[in-house]
Amino acid sequence: MRVKAKFWTLTLSVLFSLLALNAVGDFVKQTTIAKVAKIYGEDARRRASALNSLMTSLQDATEQEKLIKVNDFFNSFRWVDDMQLWHKKDYWATRMEFVGKGAGDCEDYVIAKYFTLKQLGIPTQKLYFTYVKALRYNQAHMVLAYYDTPKSIPLILDNINGKIKIATQRTDLVPVYSFNGDSLYLAKQEGLGQAIPGGNKKQNPKWMELIDRIGKEDL
Repeated sequence: MRVKAKFWTLTLSVLFSLLALNAVGDFVKQTTIAKVAKIYGEDARRRASALNSLMTSLQDATEQEKLIKVNDFFNSFRWVDDMQLWHKKDYWATRMEFVGKGAGDCEDYVIAKYFTLKQLGIPTQKLYFTYVKALRYNQAHMVLAYYDTPKSIPLILDNINGKIKIATQRTDLVPVYSFNGDSLYLAKQEGLGQAIPGGNKKQNPKWMELIDRIGKEDL
């Protein structure tokens, strides 16, 4: 009986280990990592694997921890203009294109952070792409805003200033409008503001084109 008990204990231990390994691969599939490596090279493989490891380590983390770690991870990538990187004007890269290149512009940082945090279980109702005017550079810019509640002052995840701060502390940014996968809002620092009729499909074709490419790239 003791031998049988030990056998089943060992069997269950192996089974749970295999299940854990499968869970690890759920964030960034091994086939995805291999495809990224084939297209972009071995450095890209290391970045994709690092992303997978990071996400695995954050499964049970608090939302604040997820925000900080994901923000820091993607902010380590290089900023490169779309024309230089993709030979296109205002190109929105998918997360895995961004990981593959290890570089991108402000929209690419936000896209990667958004979908990573979403995959880690943060509700999309809390995450908004936010267009702003960066006063220091006198140009349009995009950041990711995190709202703990719909009426909260959002936290700003930004590639220019890597430290996460509440929006009222970012006096160098003037909000213009915000959107996520569901709605489009006029941006206000104290909350989401007023919804714009028409939603994303009519008001933001770049978003719809991005979603379409994500679905087709099989990454």
